[in-house]
This record gives sequence, structure tokens and C-alpha cells, in this order.
Amino acid sequence: MRVTIAEVAQRAQVSKATVSRVLNGKPDVDAATAVRVRQVIADVGYVPSARAVGLARGRTRTVGMLVPSLTWPWAGEVVQGAVDELEAEGYGLLLYTVNQGAESLTRFAGHVSAKAFDGLLVIEPPDTSGHIETLHGQGLPVVVIDDRDNRPGFPSVATTNREGAQAAARHLMSTGRERFAVVTGPAHFGCVKERLDGFLDALMAADVHVDPRLVVEGDFGTDGGTIATEKLLATGRPFDAVFAHNDLTALGVIRSLQAADRTVPDDVAVVGFDDIPIAAHTGLTTVRQPMRDMGSTAARLLLSRFEGNSLSLDPVVLPTTLVPRRTA
Repeated sequence: MRVTIAEVAQRAQVSKATVSRVLNGKPDVDAATAVRVRQVIADVGYVPSARAVGLARGRTRTVGMLVPSLTWPWAGEVVQGAVDELEAEGYGLLLYTVNQGAESLTRFAGHVSAKAFDGLLVIEPPDTSGHIETLHGQGLPVVVIDDRDNRPGFPSVATTNREGAQAAARHLMSTGRERFAVVTGPAHFGCVKERLDGFLDALMAADVHVDPRLVVEGDFGTDGGTIATEKLLATGRPFDAVFAHNDLTALGVIRSLQAADRTVPDDVAVVGFDDIPIAAHTGLTTVRQPMRDMGSTAARLLLSRFEGNSLSLDPVVLPTTLVPRRTA
């Protein structure tokens, strides 16, 4: 059954006239109210007509943002960076997640067809690259926020995965560590290859080699870090340092080491990647990604495109920073 504007108004606790004004980009709607209405529109899958979204005007002053899930540990920081930039310029944000797979994408496609937003920011969910490429090819301004793969044809914002991993390796060597293990993320992510290559390259430059049996794939989650560390311990190969490909994995590594009566960092040093808020609370040494800056930079690129500027297809690369704490 098609969702009506009345249902949107009821859920957002506003009048139908207010919903209509939001859809048409009228300036006489409180910013917080406009954001709430747009979020309800996204949540219930309301697809406004071309008239409602102001095709004749050509602009909605709304940006869509497609993310895998808000449960991703750093997604909130990226989204907040984008929101700060967009709202400062009088734009609202429609947030789309892909928690329901194909159903979510169908709902999203409906909003695209109705021209409910002027451009799209993407933290790309799995298996959507073809769809995003089609939208971009049809003229929708798109900026990708991520570094998992090379994306020719897309303006994008990335970070220095390889250099960050090299910094992690050099830091561990500077503390006297000699036998290294790695818990990667899923192999199909481009950032995993960059982080692994950077880490191993820095070690090789110092004539240090890693036993292949001490490189184990995780899943970017805490439980995956725990399971991967159990596999490392089961090899019987000695190691005194672990580079985990994100902070949640690193926390799982620490949990598993402690369960095996290995102290951190005395017996084994641990370094993560991301610097999500829990890293500081747990004293985790990590490589900081500028997550909020990635969101705000991507938003600025999209706003520049709206002003008629062409965008480079070379990614805007923001630097990572090593953050030493207690674990290494």
C-alpha cells in the first residue's frame, strides 16, 4: 500500500502543509522540523510525486546519504561531519540504510526516481556499486566516502591506509617487538589489502619478515578478533605484537590474549585502526582515521558540484595519525 503524505505528517507530528513545504524546499520551516520530516519520509518509504519534490524548481536543498548501517562503529562520525557542513549551508540530509537489503534499495530507488534530493553521499554498502554507477551515469552528483576499492569515475574521499599501517609497524618495532602477527579484515575490502601491504612493507624495509601462519583474517568485529587470535595462538608460533585492522578487532584480540593469560602490552602489544571513541576509553594504541573530516570534506565536494564546479576523479586523501596509548 502506498504511503500517503498524511501518514508522513502523523508520524512526524506536523501538518500535511508542513510536509508539503519541506518537500518543496520552502524556507519557512524550522530546520529541526525539516530534518525530522525528511527522516520520516526515508523511514516509511514515502515516494513524493515529481510535483511534490519541486521538479520545476530543479533543487530540493536536500542531500541523500547511503550508508551500510548505523551500527558500523565509525559511521556516526562520518555522518555527523557531513551534517555539520550541509546544515551550515541550509541543506537537509535524508539518510538511507541498507539494513533490509533489496527492500531498502527499492525504497531508495523510489526516492531517486522522484528526485527527492539533489545529490548523494555514499558510504557504500556491499553489492551496490553497479547501482551507484548507474545513478552517477544518469547525472546524479555522487561523492563516495570510503577507501575500500578504486572507483574510477567517482569523486571520492579516502584516507592513508597504507601509510597508517606503516606507522603502526614502525611504532611496534620502536618498542622492541620482533615477532609480528596480523588480524586483517575481510579480504574483499580494498583497505584490507592496503593496510596489510603497508604493514608488511615497513617490516620488510627493516629486514623483518612475518610468518604467513601469523596472518589471519577477521571480520572487523570484536568476536572475529577473538576467534582470529585463538587461531594465532593455536599455531604455536611465538608473537609479541598484533596489528589489528580495526579497533573492534583489536578489542577482541586483547580479550582473547587475556583469556590465554597473555598480558598486554608486556607479553603482546596490540595496535588497532580507526580510533573510534572506545579506543581512548580502553587505552588502545591505534591509527586514527579523520572520520568526521571525511564526512565534511565529502559534503563540501558535493556542494561545490551543486555550484557548477567540476570535480576531480582523483580521490581527496586525508592523512591518518598514529595515537600511542597503553596497549603498545
